[in-house]
Amino acid sequence: MNQVREYLEQIVALDDKNWEVFSSKLKKSEFSKKTVLVKTGQVENHLSFIEKGTVRFYIPKVENDITFGFKFENQFISAYDSFITQSKSQYQLETMTPTTLWRLTFSDLQDIYNNTTVGETIGRKVAENLFMMKTKRELSLLNDTAEERYLKLFSEQKRFIKEIPLKYLASYIGVTPQALSRIRKRIS
Repeated sequence: MNQVREYLEQIVALDDKNWEVFSSKLKKSEFSKKTVLVKTGQVENHLSFIEKGTVRFYIPKVENDITFGFKFENQFISAYDSFITQSKSQYQLETMTPTTLWRLTFSDLQDIYNNTTVGETIGRKVAENLFMMKTKRELSLLNDTAEERYLKLFSEQKRFIKEIPLKYLASYIGVTPQALSRIRKRIS
């Protein structure tokens, strides 16, 4: 739970009283590898902080899933559009490794917003961070080559890349697994 507080203190000055309210709502959950956290058609009811592990965001398809995101330690995860609207998710979240999450429910987050002086600031900053990561991803898809996308992911998350199967990395950067193999061979 200390990781959550350290992360939040980078965003906002968090006194003990506000932390007590916030931390009282957090629930620790452990998940094994390949656990689907949110299924397509299910309403997301959690905003979660990854203490340990890797999570994949994807759209399930008959032939090949479309992977469009990965989240790692010290990041928040959620099918956020489903979470804030309390509507059905259009995609799934799955653990890639054994994963430890600190989770807030939608109603607990509303309580934090209403009962702390920093809750809304934290919520806004987390939402801004999620938006910036989404924008960065979209711009990368529009402007970068597949090789550049792979190199960026590798440089930003080198420690975790080894945990992700190549077929998911290939989908994420928008190429076939064979094309990713050629990219990896070319840059090695």
